[in-house]
Amino acid sequence: MRLLQAEELFRKVLKGSKTKKARLLGLDVGSKYVGLAVSDDQNRIGLPLSVLSRTKTNINLMADDFKTLVSKYSLAGFVVGYPFNLHGQPSPDAVQVRLLAGELCKTGKLDDQCYTYWDENFTSKCVEALLHPLNLKNRDEAKTMVDKFAAVCILQGYLDNMNRKLRSADNSEA
Repeated sequence: MRLLQAEELFRKVLKGSKTKKARLLGLDVGSKYVGLAVSDDQNRIGLPLSVLSRTKTNINLMADDFKTLVSKYSLAGFVVGYPFNLHGQPSPDAVQVRLLAGELCKTGKLDDQCYTYWDENFTSKCVEALLHPLNLKNRDEAKTMVDKFAAVCILQGYLDNMNRKLRSADNSEA
C-alpha cells in the first residue's frame, strides 16, 4: 500500500476509470471495528458497505477481506478517516489509524493499492446524533451502524471535496 496525497489518489481513480469504473473504499478505523463504505461507479456518492472486526491477531484476515473487496468493487484506493484535533494536528486516536495502515502494508497483500488520509472530525458524533431518534436497542448493532455510516461520511466528504475541486479546475480552464 502506498500513501498518496488526496488529490493524487482522486486523479489516479479518474485515470483508471477510462478503461474500467474504478471506485474508492472509505474506512472509519476504530480500536474494535473498521466501518466500510464504497463509492458509486461515478465516484460521487458514498454508500454503506459493512463493518470488519479488528483484533491484534486478524490483520491477515482483514487484508484478505480488503483484497476480496478490491476485486469485487474494482477499487482503486482507500480513503482512511484520520482524526485531527481542532487545531489541525493529529489527535491521539490517530495512532490507531497509522497502526492499521502499517499492519496492512506489512502483510504485502495490498501492495498494488494506494490510500490517502481524510479528516474524520466529528463523523461518528454526527452519525450518532442522526441515529439517536431510531432508538436502537442492541448496542452492538448500533455501534456497527455508527461505524459503517461514519465511513460513509468520511468518504462522502472526500468525494464532495475532490469533485468540487475538479469542477472548479474545469471552470477556470473554460
